[in-house]
Amino acid sequence: MRILVINPNTTASMTAKIGKAAMSVASAETEIISVNPGDGPPSIEGYFDEAFAVPGIIAEMSKAAAIDAYVIACFDDTGLDAARCATEAPVIGIGEAAFHLASLVAGKFSVVTTLARSVPAIEHNLVKYGLASRCAKVRSSEVAVLDLELPGSNARRRISDEIARAIAEDRAEAIVLGCAGMADLASSLSQEHGVPVLDGVACAVTLAESLFRVGLRTSKVGGYAAPRSKRFSGIYESLSPAGAAAAVISPT
Repeated sequence: MRILVINPNTTASMTAKIGKAAMSVASAETEIISVNPGDGPPSIEGYFDEAFAVPGIIAEMSKAAAIDAYVIACFDDTGLDAARCATEAPVIGIGEAAFHLASLVAGKFSVVTTLARSVPAIEHNLVKYGLASRCAKVRSSEVAVLDLELPGSNARRRISDEIARAIAEDRAEAIVLGCAGMADLASSLSQEHGVPVLDGVACAVTLAESLFRVGLRTSKVGGYAAPRSKRFSGIYESLSPAGAAAAVISPT
């Protein structure tokens, strides 16, 4: 199968890290294609950045051919619902994937994310997904997303310190890393703290493969129906939906 892993921000070094994390867990017969838009924010830190990232996600989906599943590699699950409208193939957000898998290996988990401004969006998603009761707390490490790309930064230490507080104060039994840019830290942090530490990229790829194997696709009844035909104006004209037949990006 072919999985398109979309980093919704424009930072290519983070896309490379995400792609490596995806390939490390993918089956031998799975091809991972990792991409990012050329236009949009260099990092997604809050609701404002999210709004400018969604068109780029849809554009990357429309450019790729013969894709069996999609992964949205932003922990806020940026544009996830819109992406599901655009295709019948499974579309997995790394936040939703990590929450579900954490709930299978621990009674309670905490999320350690980047900045405090990202906490409300994550808390909102936990309620939306029906998993708020399984999350002990959403914590911020006060590490800016792009600091995760800086060699020699203290980002890992600050994330590790926050994990230690989550285990001690929240009684968390597992930790979910709340940023795709933390994908390379999960294994070493799990060994350091002695609890499962989940990277959403790995979780999402695993779930995408599972849905493909059992033949499940995104429902086109209700909210995830293909967008109605209409002509968009200005810079979004190329993304204009042409009705159910042409608007849906078909899986193989």
